[in-house]
Amino acid sequence: MSTLAHEPAGRMTLRSELLKLPAFIRRDFLTLVSYRTGFASDWVGLAVQVVLLHFIGKLVDSQRLPAYGHQHVSYLAFAALGIALGMFVQVGLTRVATTIRTEQMIGTLESVLVTPTSPATIQLGSAMFDVVYVPIRTAVFLGVLGAAFGLQFTAGGIAPAALVLLAFAPVVWGLGLISAAGILTFRRGAGLVGIGAALLTFSAGAYFPLSLLPSWLEGAAKLNPLAIALSAMRRAALGDAGWSVVPHAVAVLLPAGAIAIAAGWFAFKLALARERRLGTLGLY
Repeated sequence: MSTLAHEPAGRMTLRSELLKLPAFIRRDFLTLVSYRTGFASDWVGLAVQVVLLHFIGKLVDSQRLPAYGHQHVSYLAFAALGIALGMFVQVGLTRVATTIRTEQMIGTLESVLVTPTSPATIQLGSAMFDVVYVPIRTAVFLGVLGAAFGLQFTAGGIAPAALVLLAFAPVVWGLGLISAAGILTFRRGAGLVGIGAALLTFSAGAYFPLSLLPSWLEGAAKLNPLAIALSAMRRAALGDAGWSVVPHAVAVLLPAGAIAIAAGWFAFKLALARERRLGTLGLY
């Protein structure tokens, strides 16, 4: 008799759910590469944004920028990490919501939900591709940017910055689940998600120092998890802070991520229960 027969039912169920996640990753990867124009335009848009900031940076006095490692960096170096983290937030917030919306419109969402697949697996599966793709996309972007414009990142700060980014990721995925719950309920609203991502990035000081804001707004902006992650990554990658930035950033970002994921899971569960109760799950 198979050893699986003696395995507890709960453990078998968990294993069977986890084995479904690669299928979600494969689906989202094939979807991404099948729309080649959209994939290419995404990178072209990033390149155009970087070129624009490169020339804008020539107008900015670097002495007005924060000092990292006792020296002032160029505006492009300052904004590069802001752009990278901003697109991390943009993709993380919109991808799960877009996936849910697409499945609504092509009629596959209801089919997936009637299979013996846990809603939690569907939520996690919708974000799994981003777990792999977005960090790689961010690393490639920063690598190409550094090579093309000669930006100098501190070698010893790359690993600490990557760890801070990893600690920040659950915050984005949780917010992405909340946006997916909104799309599931209201059908529309992708534009509002994009606006929310832009405001979150703007208020984190991605393109300018927070010290330029009014004092009352500067204090509020510093509570933004994105601002905390961005500040730690800049101090590590552009300065000499190294691993010293990690404890405080992780201590703040991990609880924030846990709260965001719990809120996202709860919001998605409520939205799903509402649509099932009303019989409108398949409507778009």
